Amino acid sequence: MSSNSQPLINVLGKPLLIVLSGLSGTGKDTLLTKMKQSGAPFTHITTITTRLPRANEKNNVDYHFTSEKKFQEMIERKELLEWANVYGNLYGTPKKSVTEALNRGEDTIVKVDVQGATTIKKLLPQAIFIFVATPSIKELISRLKRRHTESAADLALRTKTAEEEVKKLELFDYVVFNRRDEIDRAVSEIKAIITAEKCRITPRDITMQAS
Repeated sequence: MSSNSQPLINVLGKPLLIVLSGLSGTGKDTLLTKMKQSGAPFTHITTITTRLPRANEKNNVDYHFTSEKKFQEMIERKELLEWANVYGNLYGTPKKSVTEALNRGEDTIVKVDVQGATTIKKLLPQAIFIFVATPSIKELISRLKRRHTESAADLALRTKTAEEEVKKLELFDYVVFNRRDEIDRAVSEIKAIITAEKCRITPRDITMQAS
C-alpha cells in the first residue's frame, strides 16, 4: 500500500459508556425509548430492581424485576456495578452485561439515579455522565403529580431530594433539559453529545475492573 493511501489521521475508536442520570420524574425512561425507536446504535443495560412493576411496565424490558433476597445475593457475589436504595426500593446495574457490551465494542448506556452515577464516577471516571433535568422544580412537581404514583408525602420527599441532587451537578459532564412536549429536542441533544465524544482527539478509555 502506498503512503498516499494511508489515512491522514489515525483515531482509535473505542466504545463509550454513557451514564444517563438526573432527577426522578424528568423522563429518562421516555428518552431511552425514543432513542431506541430512532435506531441510535447503542446497547441499553436494563436496570435490576426490587420494586413492583407499574401498570405499563414489562419484566426484562423496562426493568429486571426481582426479589430483595435475590438482589442481596447479587450484592454479595459482587455482580452489580453499582446499586442504591431509592425511596425504599433497591436498584442496580448488572456488571456482567456492561462488561460484555463494551467488550463487543458497543456504545453502552446505563440509566441510574444520582447515587448510582456518583458510584460509577468513582469506578469509571472516563464514562460520559449526562444529567437530565426539567427547567424548574415547579415543572418537575407537575410531572410527578401527573404520574399518579406518589402520595403527598412521597411527592414532598422527591422534591426535597431533587433540590439536593441538583447540587451534585458538578459530577456530570453534560446537562440536558427535557422540556415539556420537546422530547425530540432532548434526544437530539443526547445524540449530539455522543457524536461530539466520537470526535475527540483522545478517546475515552473505559477499563472495567475485575470483580
